[in-house]
Amino acid sequence: MVTERLRSELGLKIFFPPSAYSDSLKVTLNTTDRDFLKALNAQLQKSGYYADRRDEFIFVLNIDKGQFAELPSDYFSDNSDPSVSQAATLLEEGEKLAVSQNKIYKIGDANRISRGGRAVLTGYVKDMETGEPLIGVSVAADRQTAFSVTDSYGFYRIPLLPGSHVLKFKGYGFEDTDLMVEIMGDGSLDVLLKEKVYSLRSVILSAENTQNLRSTQMGLERVRIDRIKHVPAAFGEADVLKIVLTLPGVKSVGEASGGFNVRGGATDQNLILFNDGTIYNPTHLFGLFSAFNPDIVNDIELYKSTIPARFGGRISSVLEINSREGNGKKITGSAGIGLLTGKFHLEGPILKDKINFIVGARTTYSDWILGLLPENSGYKNGSASFQDITAGASYKIDSKNTLYLNGYYSRDGFRFSRDTSFAYQNLNASLKWRSTMSESHNMVITAGYDHYNYQTEDVGNPVNSYAMNFYIKQGFVRANFNWLVNDKHTINYGLNSVFYHLSPGTLMPAGDESLVMPKKLPVERGTETALYVGDTWSINEKFSVEMGLRYSLYSALGSTTYNTYFPGVPKSELTVMDTITVPEGKFVKPYHGPEFRISARYAFNNDFSVKAGFNSMRQNIHMLSNTTAISPTDIWKLSDANIAPQSGWQAAAGLYTNIFGRRVELSLEGYYKEMNNYLDYKSGAIINMNEHIERDVVETTGKAFGAEIMFKKPLGKLNGWMAYTYSRTMLKQVGDLSEGLVNRGEWYSASYDKPHDFKIVANYKFTQRFSVSLNVDYATGRPVTIPLSKYYYGNGYRLYYSDRNAYRIPDYFRMDFSINIEPSHNLTLLTHSTITLGVYNITGRKNAYSIYYDTHSGSKIQGYKLSIFGAPIPYITYNIKF
Repeated sequence: MVTERLRSELGLKIFFPPSAYSDSLKVTLNTTDRDFLKALNAQLQKSGYYADRRDEFIFVLNIDKGQFAELPSDYFSDNSDPSVSQAATLLEEGEKLAVSQNKIYKIGDANRISRGGRAVLTGYVKDMETGEPLIGVSVAADRQTAFSVTDSYGFYRIPLLPGSHVLKFKGYGFEDTDLMVEIMGDGSLDVLLKEKVYSLRSVILSAENTQNLRSTQMGLERVRIDRIKHVPAAFGEADVLKIVLTLPGVKSVGEASGGFNVRGGATDQNLILFNDGTIYNPTHLFGLFSAFNPDIVNDIELYKSTIPARFGGRISSVLEINSREGNGKKITGSAGIGLLTGKFHLEGPILKDKINFIVGARTTYSDWILGLLPENSGYKNGSASFQDITAGASYKIDSKNTLYLNGYYSRDGFRFSRDTSFAYQNLNASLKWRSTMSESHNMVITAGYDHYNYQTEDVGNPVNSYAMNFYIKQGFVRANFNWLVNDKHTINYGLNSVFYHLSPGTLMPAGDESLVMPKKLPVERGTETALYVGDTWSINEKFSVEMGLRYSLYSALGSTTYNTYFPGVPKSELTVMDTITVPEGKFVKPYHGPEFRISARYAFNNDFSVKAGFNSMRQNIHMLSNTTAISPTDIWKLSDANIAPQSGWQAAAGLYTNIFGRRVELSLEGYYKEMNNYLDYKSGAIINMNEHIERDVVETTGKAFGAEIMFKKPLGKLNGWMAYTYSRTMLKQVGDLSEGLVNRGEWYSASYDKPHDFKIVANYKFTQRFSVSLNVDYATGRPVTIPLSKYYYGNGYRLYYSDRNAYRIPDYFRMDFSINIEPSHNLTLLTHSTITLGVYNITGRKNAYSIYYDTHSGSKIQGYKLSIFGAPIPYITYNIKF
């Protein structure tokens, strides 16, 4: 028979589907091994079949003509019993071979092949249940080095040689999927992945293990929202920023503090993007909660080094947060309640498979907790509230074009006493157009508006009562293009432009009895435009390089008036040389320059790679604050004729490997960073309502260096990560102050310099429904300046202070624990509930938030530490999905 001849003469085994056997398929061949497959297909196609050769095996399959844009809805099966699986029959031996699909997806037209004989396959990977795009799914071809990872839109692009391939799709939390494709030319294939219910006894490798080794990018931390929801946090509220603080190289100055510090950078040196909009204050309730609703957030990416050329405007890091598009299949939602907050969200299709929406909101009822705080905290018996609303919609115009509309609003208000109140708001709106112009070229164009403002009011003394306001507005346009030139080069290029409109302060009397004189500082305007281009160059299977160049141009704009000062002497009213007036719309003083980005990766094998990189950055806006953390009274200042932009560079190198049978990812990174034109302040500097702030700030340079090690186990019964960071951050004033520089012009520790930092985030699953989570956080105490003694001068006592930041507060340690009860997997239920029970600061350690001093008890100076959460805080949260 035919199969016997194939085996004896050509050494081939042939597999037929049952339908071919029942059709009494007949084939007549007279050929050799060299052109056997071509001749066989010529015969089979007459009967509606197709042959594919894999080494010594020949598979005869049903033909599905044309290009498949999406998998059939019944592609995935829950069956694990081979007796009910689709099978092919080995006629000559009677064996069964289980396969996932007896189809080959034919892609493209042979006449469209270019790029050195390779075709480009593109497509979207989506969640089968909701239709939402899946981020970070790896797409790899067997027997080739071709590799791709889906972006924030679920889009992938991979170059392939013409012929037969098995594409492997791997995504965290989803079934691994292998698809057989026949590539004839450029084309597209959309894929639906099914969520996986993991066996607790099995070990499953996720796409992340591969990405960490294959990607040229270093210093990138990607966190998925499902992990955030299992990390214990204060009062049980899942928190985006708190999970960021568990990553190596990321620190904060203390508990309940806003902002974060990345690799020695200040809090204003982080670009925080939410759906492409800039967030200037990312926290609620004095830093206790982040400003982002975890039920809306889809993914979080933190770039700590070798930042891609498409990003700019800050010199330390980029935190990019994207919201979900919403369920494209049906209306779903959730609601939750905890000790301090309540929330809900709703999502679904407006027009199925065409228009989706998602909306969520949160609020708080937190006044009762303030009454429990220490009397000397300044918060006791105060009141506080916050609200935030996030909304988004997507409109799929056609298979190649989609529009996205996103909006965000948050408001915080609090009062420390009956007399003083504070409030601040964030507002962001953006419209995005994503277009796949061809299989090798796509673009994303975004236009948007950002607004941040705060108000403070003090009516304690009617004669001196006042209201003060600050705001910053900005409009922006970003155009980003991605071009797959060939299998070796992928080019990214584009343009970013921002227009700033900033009111540094308005002071008004509050009440008829107030004698405060109205004052309004001149409005500041500025424009920033940058062009960039980058190339990801895959030199060979082991070696790849990513290069980028960004050129930025910034200038403050008129109309404005500014002073020039005599060089070599401190800026003051006495050293003014001239006063310059700039007309409306004219450049005050342009600042421009290149920013370089380069990184390289060398893979020794599939489980070990090394990377190195360098990037330089520029920053044209500064935060002015007299606190070590972000606070509601911080103001922002545009660079102008007297205050130059900040600049910095960082060099980094790292080792990356998978160990213990690829169950654990191990990474070790080291870095060195320098910063210029950082703003520090003279002693006694006035920050608010200062029309000539350049006279009270000092040009400062900084340096930071450190090493980070991280063990990550993404899956299994026990999962999580452990990270240790050793780092130092030093500053030195270099201004022309004849009256003296801080610490005599010597290097001193930055206020956020914390050399040792150790963190554990762990989750252990007993069953599919019950798990426990543990969070451990240890850090060296931050530097402080303390009074050393008192001396008598001018009919009164004065304090003699130490060098700046010469001492440290006690080390920080906190351990949190929670029990998580997940919903049942019974799909017939209309609602699914989740309960979390936990304790924040389970050891009750009284960590120092700040230090204050008693200088009134005789000649002795006594220091006291202030703790915000000095006792264990139990909590319970209840969430329901429908």
